Amino acid sequence: MTATSTRQPVGTPRHLSAPQTSLYTNLEVSSNRHPEKAAIHYYGSSVSYRQLRHQVDAMAGFLQQHCGIARGDRVVLYMQNSPQFVIAFYAVLRADAVVVPVNPMNRTSELQHILEDSGARVAFVGEERMEHVRPLLGRQVDYVVPARYPDYLRERTDLPLPEVLTSSGPHHAESVGDHTLIAWNDALSRECIPRDHESGPEDLAVIPYTSGTTGRPKGCIHTHRSVMHSTVSCAEWPNLANESVMLCSVPLFHVTGMQNCMNMPIFIGATMAIMTRWDAKCAAHVIERHRVSTWITVPTMLIDLLNQAGVDRFDLSSIAYLSGGGAAMPQAVAQQIEARWGIPYVEGYGLTETMAATHINPPKHSKQQCMGVPVFNTDSLVVDPETLEPLGEGETGEILVSGPQVFDGYWKSPEATREAFVVIDGKRYLRTGDLGYVDRDGYFFIVDRLKRMINASGYKVWPAEVEAMLFEHPSVQEACVIATQDPRRGESVKAVIVLRKGEHATEEEIVSWARERMASYKTPRVIQFAASLPRTASGKIQWRLLQEEETGSRSVRPEGRRLD
Repeated sequence: MTATSTRQPVGTPRHLSAPQTSLYTNLEVSSNRHPEKAAIHYYGSSVSYRQLRHQVDAMAGFLQQHCGIARGDRVVLYMQNSPQFVIAFYAVLRADAVVVPVNPMNRTSELQHILEDSGARVAFVGEERMEHVRPLLGRQVDYVVPARYPDYLRERTDLPLPEVLTSSGPHHAESVGDHTLIAWNDALSRECIPRDHESGPEDLAVIPYTSGTTGRPKGCIHTHRSVMHSTVSCAEWPNLANESVMLCSVPLFHVTGMQNCMNMPIFIGATMAIMTRWDAKCAAHVIERHRVSTWITVPTMLIDLLNQAGVDRFDLSSIAYLSGGGAAMPQAVAQQIEARWGIPYVEGYGLTETMAATHINPPKHSKQQCMGVPVFNTDSLVVDPETLEPLGEGETGEILVSGPQVFDGYWKSPEATREAFVVIDGKRYLRTGDLGYVDRDGYFFIVDRLKRMINASGYKVWPAEVEAMLFEHPSVQEACVIATQDPRRGESVKAVIVLRKGEHATEEEIVSWARERMASYKTPRVIQFAASLPRTASGKIQWRLLQEEETGSRSVRPEGRRLD
């Protein structure tokens, strides 16, 4: 029996015709339609669509004329959220080149790997990251354009600013041998005119790198066609209007932010309210001041906002659509959202390999802690991870996806590409590596990552399920569940817990509370309190890092108490 999503909620269309053009064309169209409209709000300053396109074109001309960028060349973006990120992204596309977005938290060796692997010789870099680029000048990279984020603070503001916008950094315009640093404003001031735009749907557009959980990060090959389909889906699924104002708080280098907070609003001609760094208090100010209507974000940011002291003093009533993914939204928080805004938190699911969403909950038929149903033109299966046989309704297996947003493969990694795909009934599916099931209504649910399973005396424990239940404890702000070795049971459940500010709880209290709410084999036997949990730049909890620490360092580091 095949577990396909043939059953769709009422009113949810299955098919979508995306424009057969390059992604840059979306900016061209929106700037022609809304030239004086604010494309970007940035801590009290604004950039209109006319200004955005003018600077994009000038920077594209600079790339071509000064840096020698040609069609298909790769260009690195190593910056935090800022107007410069948006301008650089679209300038690379306008120059018929390929964007290689890099996590700004990466350091020299990580950046070096991506530069070498992608072959990029030009990079846009936030000035605060220059220390990690300097060792690579003249070796891995020929031209660097450093960007000072405060340059786009054209108006005075009373908004709380992140430190990166208040500290005065050096102005980089010096040369290093034959390899030159050209300051952002100097590059723009040359007013270079780019050649005619040639890219089409089949040309490469973006090569984002995976997090590298199984070795060195790998580049995901995305064409204008795959990025465009995801971009249009993000707008059409919730039917967002071009008068929308979108809070851009998740990182733009990550596909969730890239698609939902940059490419999608530019496609519909909406306004982006960009935050360089996450700050709950600042977000509340921005939502109130700009009447933010749409916020695609990760659960942790919403949790931060709802827990912000004095949040009730802000008028946040303009929020009309909340969505996101990366982790399941705890039911207790989802209920808070419904009570405050009268709307659901619409959960979705996607991967770097799929340029964001493959599944989203229908806004009017949303289910909690659910990845949703396949989006336009997308098919999904649940199969046995070993035999690849399709499973039936309610049976847990690996989730597969097939659709226009799925990447072409891994850059320079044919073997990894072959392993990532499987053909079933003549259709090519991506193996997501996520375990889940599909219910009778065609909705997909994640149980956990493949191999992220705890085997306690033969009983299978899915950490995400235990985390969701722990989240309901009144003193628990966050929890990450991992396996700990147990001489009797093989493995037991361990919970690393962050307590709410001002709250107190003991290991015994947490375990006692948990025992009343979940099966004994699911109850955490070890509790470790922490000030915070490690996260990726996109806000996901790095459970694998905690698991590796638990597995490899138990003899040399303080442990939580075992409570049997």
